[in-house]
Amino acid sequence: MKPEYKAKFKNKLWRLNNLYWIKDKNGKKVKFKMTPEQLFYFENLHYFNIILKARQLGFTTEVCIIQLDAALFEGSACALIAHTKPDAQRLFRNKVKYAYDNLPMLIRAANPLLVNNTDEYVFTKGGSVTVSTSFRGGTLQWLHVSEFGKICAKQPEKAREIVTGAFEAVAAGGYTTLESTAEGRQGYFFEYSQEAEKLALSGKDLGAGDWRFFFFAWWQMDEYVLNPQKLPERLVEYFKTLEHKHGIKLTDEQKSWYHSKEKRLGADMKREYPSLPKEAFEQAIAGAYYSKQFADLYAKGLIDSPLPSNDHLPVSTYWDLGVGDSTTIWFVRKVGERYQVIKSYSNSGEGLNHYFKVLKDTGYTFERHVAPHDIENRSLGAKDAKSLKQLARDGYLIDGEVYSVNFETVPRTTNVSADIQTVRDILPLCEFDSVDCEDGLAALESYQKQWDSNNGMWKDKPLHDWASDYADAFRTFGVYETKPKPVVSSTLTMSL
Repeated sequence: MKPEYKAKFKNKLWRLNNLYWIKDKNGKKVKFKMTPEQLFYFENLHYFNIILKARQLGFTTEVCIIQLDAALFEGSACALIAHTKPDAQRLFRNKVKYAYDNLPMLIRAANPLLVNNTDEYVFTKGGSVTVSTSFRGGTLQWLHVSEFGKICAKQPEKAREIVTGAFEAVAAGGYTTLESTAEGRQGYFFEYSQEAEKLALSGKDLGAGDWRFFFFAWWQMDEYVLNPQKLPERLVEYFKTLEHKHGIKLTDEQKSWYHSKEKRLGADMKREYPSLPKEAFEQAIAGAYYSKQFADLYAKGLIDSPLPSNDHLPVSTYWDLGVGDSTTIWFVRKVGERYQVIKSYSNSGEGLNHYFKVLKDTGYTFERHVAPHDIENRSLGAKDAKSLKQLARDGYLIDGEVYSVNFETVPRTTNVSADIQTVRDILPLCEFDSVDCEDGLAALESYQKQWDSNNGMWKDKPLHDWASDYADAFRTFGVYETKPKPVVSSTLTMSL
């Protein structure tokens, strides 16, 4: 081999852009060349990387080529985890195998295959590429998880297995990348993305264990354009907000492309083609009960902070009281015919006195406090013990004063589905403080049906997980506000 070619073959970037063939979107054989987005990712790789993206930017293809190259030329052990087994097999067949089969014979002969099956290549001189739905055991230098957001949303136990197994298999100095569109405001992908974005915005240098944040918006793609067309007024306002608030100035052709794509995708548009990182997580996950309602609230700007001040109005609280679970409270002001949801709070392992201290410290004037039927239950399991409602009425000594609450109650539900529909009906009348209700909003958006993995469908019953307590407390609010009220309203009292 000529000296000039030996030098080129030692250059990883040259190899990646000159040796490998792929199929383009039309199924045509083309030489792989990094797009500006792919090059930016490659040149800014950290040990831990998050790619939050619009669809069809080709990062999975790029990673397959990077891993194949690392296995062939560097003897690296590489793994790519896909959402499902068919996805894994398709990636291996259409990306890894296709690129390998189209390499020059000289390169393949220099490091022949030792193991060659439908999901793994192992090379004679070291190096391997494995494509699967999980990975545990062994040591990796490269790990890529495709559509990790979907895995977190639909298969949280599998996501946990990836975090505790595959992540731990990556050697010090190795590279881990999570790549996905967003899938709701829950799970590892959401949490890691939030952490990585905050670090990026802070401008601080990343530590070895920190996540580097990559975000690629739809408007960064040159081909996402169409001939100008008339836009609905809501999109005109949306694009004005992007320009004036975020400095994103779009052409008429880009706006028309967005309009055309949105007509097909509907409420999923911002998840699949976000303009801003936060938009990607505004779309609730599949199977979520309130996805349409929250899409409308975000579109109308009714989730923001701070909300218009109505401090002169009283506040009502709506509770879900847990023994083994968390106790959760929503704080709501009624403003005319609408509701300002100004705060959410949740904790566990605490007595009523703790929550009464939270109420007192807000400084709010309270109108009423509403709890579910189980506040009538006796506490501590003893026959002569008082119920939680009686304990609340008697009060607790807080900061030198007795603080007491007369709770109103909503009856035991006879139809959870009907109560969920009640919440759907009242949500359009609400606006939320996005900061003081951050955890509660994430829970309401993530509250979903159970997934029947055997039949591949959603069950008509709620999944009981971390989101349930906030959702149950909000159902207390929905049911109380839409059903006939008790004749006697309760008040909070304070006495010495």
